[in-house]
Amino acid sequence: MAKPPRPRRAGAPRSGPPPGKARGRPARAATAAPPRRRRDDGRGLGGQQVEGRQAVRELLLAGRRRVHEVLVATRADDEARGESTNRVRHDSSGLDDLVALANSVRVPVQQVSRKRLDAEARSEAHQGIIARAAPIEEADLDDLLASGRGAPPFLVLVDGVTDPGNLGAILRSAEGAGVTGVVLPRHRAVHITPTAAKAAAGSIEHVPMAIVGGLPAAMERITRAGIWLVGLDGGAEASLFELGDQAGGAIALVLGAEGAGLSRLVRQRCDVLVRIPMRGRLASLNVSAAAALACYEVARHRDR
Repeated sequence: MAKPPRPRRAGAPRSGPPPGKARGRPARAATAAPPRRRRDDGRGLGGQQVEGRQAVRELLLAGRRRVHEVLVATRADDEARGESTNRVRHDSSGLDDLVALANSVRVPVQQVSRKRLDAEARSEAHQGIIARAAPIEEADLDDLLASGRGAPPFLVLVDGVTDPGNLGAILRSAEGAGVTGVVLPRHRAVHITPTAAKAAAGSIEHVPMAIVGGLPAAMERITRAGIWLVGLDGGAEASLFELGDQAGGAIALVLGAEGAGLSRLVRQRCDVLVRIPMRGRLASLNVSAAAALACYEVARHRDR
């Protein structure tokens, strides 16, 4: 399938090797070390409170940051609420496994009342467990540009998404599709809140994330690294399914904010804009659903 046309960009045209080929940068071996991570400065990614069973399980299994404590609802408290014996046994068995896992990695476990857990929670459904941990450390953008885990870099750039549930769902899809790094703006965008962490279902422990002062400037650096910038835009002429072989090279998907989509400067710095074909009456998809489709379309080409 023919490669979709690139939009005209202000300034001189890009020169050098075709997109997907790193310029002057040797390929990294499959055994390369994971990206270096910068210590959080108090204005970074967050992630100190993790709620929900899957999210807490991955936090404990990954072992990439210190877990200070785990709070678990007591079984007696559930029984006092009048829940059936079968349901209590089912719910408690899952919590018992997590308590055993926390004990095995020497994380303090505190059993508390459901009322206290409800008061401590910041997401809609904590599922009877909350963990408190060190904040997630930021990845260095230069490392993300160079590291593809033995393959060309596959990045996702998030332009001003403010709903934590959307961000968490984007991260979950990105991790599942093999994304090698996510880039978030420092300002006017959500980071890893308890709601985002729960929606991400543990993917925050595995996907390197970099925070940048401004996405347009970061995109210039990404361009210089030879990575093809593909923006999702409902008004684009080219289809997501026309990316062709370019999707198998070094690529960065650029996702816009809820409602507003891509900002003007971010749109201008994309090499190509693509849309997701809509066959029904609705004009667009939620950003997290669009992210899932786009990530797996790229993954399909990379698996060839």
